[in-house]
Amino acid sequence: MKALLVLATLALFATSLFIGYAPLPVTDALLALFGQGDDLTTTVMQQIRLPRALLSAMVGAALGLSGAAMQGYLRNPLAEPGLIGVSGASALGAVIALQTGFAGAFTLALPLSALAFALVAIAILLALSGPRGGSLTLILAGIAISALAGALTSLALNLSPNPYATYEMVFWMMGSVADRSMEHVTLAAPVMAVGAVLLLTTGRGLDALTLGEDAAQSLGINLTALRLRLLIGTAAAVGAATAVAGAIGFVGLVVPHLLRPLIGHSPARLLWASALGGAALLTAADIATRLILPDKDLKLGVLMALIGAPLFLHLIYKTRREGA
Repeated sequence: MKALLVLATLALFATSLFIGYAPLPVTDALLALFGQGDDLTTTVMQQIRLPRALLSAMVGAALGLSGAAMQGYLRNPLAEPGLIGVSGASALGAVIALQTGFAGAFTLALPLSALAFALVAIAILLALSGPRGGSLTLILAGIAISALAGALTSLALNLSPNPYATYEMVFWMMGSVADRSMEHVTLAAPVMAVGAVLLLTTGRGLDALTLGEDAAQSLGINLTALRLRLLIGTAAAVGAATAVAGAIGFVGLVVPHLLRPLIGHSPARLLWASALGGAALLTAADIATRLILPDKDLKLGVLMALIGAPLFLHLIYKTRREGA
């Protein structure tokens, strides 16, 4: 299954490179990726299509991996990365950067602001839930942070100095990997890599947690350290993803749910699979945004919501039937 996911991700990544507003011959496009050919084609491939394809795969992998880790830790298939407030805090940071004009100071001001707010959210979450807080405390603290971030985001939109700034904020919050550069890739990649490494090291602990917290501790799992790695890893992965792509939901919820019957119910095995599945899903969705209403600039976050919401409702219905 892992091999199939790798092949699907690579095939979709290659397809993403060759689909765009201007049709390019495959041979010319391949040469342009390596700096050969005419300057216009090289610019299109290296500065427009390559960053977009890379970011769609990176963001999808970060969200899918974070979702699988959160579901394994909370032992709840309805959990997703936004539950701890990182996505909302990142969006707030970006909106404030746009509202104050800081985003116009230099190219990476907006993603840096979003990433900084994600780290602040995790610091607040750790302070609220305490070093030994349980899953319920963590969820309640995350809900509080999400609610506060949402309220402050609405306030920033309400106090926006002009309608053009409001439009820019709203469009950014819809989520997209279009019009990004290699600078965004360079900024997000190291932070996502740190988050991914931390999350992947939680596999043994998450497997042990399926037996319950007491059993996990008897097996030598340090639950405090496990939770710390999970929260910091999720903050790094999701914060960086939101910082460069805006708010894109449902990936971390849907992907683990779709792959769990195929992979098995081991949270450790689901981590790698969800990272690959998230990369494939978001890359496919980004390709779809270029094929569906190409002249209307369909946002990636909007399309994922249209796909994810019905699946989420199905998941709720299925969970209710199993609990009956």
